[in-house]
Amino acid sequence: MLFWHVPAPNEALLISGSKRRAGDAQFRIVTGHGCWVMPVKQKASVLSLSLREAEISEDCVTQQGIRLAVRAVAVFKVGDDSTSIANAARRFLSEQDTMEDLVGRIFAGHLRSIVGGLTVEQIIRERDRVAQEVKDGSHSEMEKLGIVVDALQIQEIGDTSGYITNLAAPHAAAVASAARIAEAKADQEATEREQEAAALKAKYERDTAIKRAGFLAETEQYNASAAQSGPLSQARASQQVIEEQTALAERQAALAAQRLEAEVRRPADAEAYRLRTLAEARRDQVRFEADARAYTERTLAQARADANTALAGSLRDGNQELIAANRTVENLPALAQAAAEGISGSRLTVLNGTDGINEIASAVVGQGLAILDTLKQGPATAPTTAPAAGAPPIADGDGSLPQKVAPPGR
Repeated sequence: MLFWHVPAPNEALLISGSKRRAGDAQFRIVTGHGCWVMPVKQKASVLSLSLREAEISEDCVTQQGIRLAVRAVAVFKVGDDSTSIANAARRFLSEQDTMEDLVGRIFAGHLRSIVGGLTVEQIIRERDRVAQEVKDGSHSEMEKLGIVVDALQIQEIGDTSGYITNLAAPHAAAVASAARIAEAKADQEATEREQEAAALKAKYERDTAIKRAGFLAETEQYNASAAQSGPLSQARASQQVIEEQTALAERQAALAAQRLEAEVRRPADAEAYRLRTLAEARRDQVRFEADARAYTERTLAQARADANTALAGSLRDGNQELIAANRTVENLPALAQAAAEGISGSRLTVLNGTDGINEIASAVVGQGLAILDTLKQGPATAPTTAPAAGAPPIADGDGSLPQKVAPPGR
């Protein structure tokens, strides 16, 4: 309608000439709804509340005296409250298009002030701090202008003297070195990976070739085995027959050896042992008989010598009794020979070897000597005949047995 005005959501309607006022303002502010505007009596104006952008590009000098070209951007708008709208309307209602330049110049002044108190390193590392300090420094001025700053960002810091470039040179060199090292490592790793891949590929090809060769060899082996299965089976059967025949021959040889052992060797050993034992017995018997004859002969010789000595003494002394004894002694060889023949013809078991034979001969000769001793003692008691072979010895006159004369050499 002609008299009904409705502002847009991003606009404020300013009505002057009305008696209704908002606070200290000399005009009425309408936002968000429509109102009547009386023609001629009232006048309606529109103030934009939309977002605006101001670019700031300023040469600043730092605390170190280094000139920097700082470029920033500020995002602002007219405040939504009545006070901010009234302040902005008074200052920018007729010059709303110059609002960005004015705000930019205000922020540029505060930016030069803030950068002048900081070093290049601080500005580079603490851009948010610089922006916040610029916003804080311009807050009172923006409030008077009815402007609210939504954001302030420092976009670029230019170094016309090359300080930042030199400052970054060591880091750039380190980064470049690290980049080259990383690139070299990457190349090395890539080369190693390629070599490993090539090695794995070669290994796979080798394994494949080996497996293929193995499969071919197994196939050929199976074919050869199949071709040789008939002759091989026949050869195995022949080998088994030969083995059985060999085992049978070995068992027959073992049986023949056992039969030879039982029938020939053991009887031969027993016969040899029997003959050897008999020969040793005959040898011992012959040796014992020879020892007995030799001892008998020695004893008889000694007796003859003693008899001759006694006879000579008796004849010299005129002792007729001993003449009779001499005759008895002369019969002793016949007695000893008869005893020896009796021993030689008898089967004796001698337990103590030669000593046993000597004791037997000594007993025989001792009987003859006992007779001789009796004759020496007196003619009354002397026997006229010699005792038979094997008779017991004759006692002396006092009833005691004559003392046995030990054979010489014992």
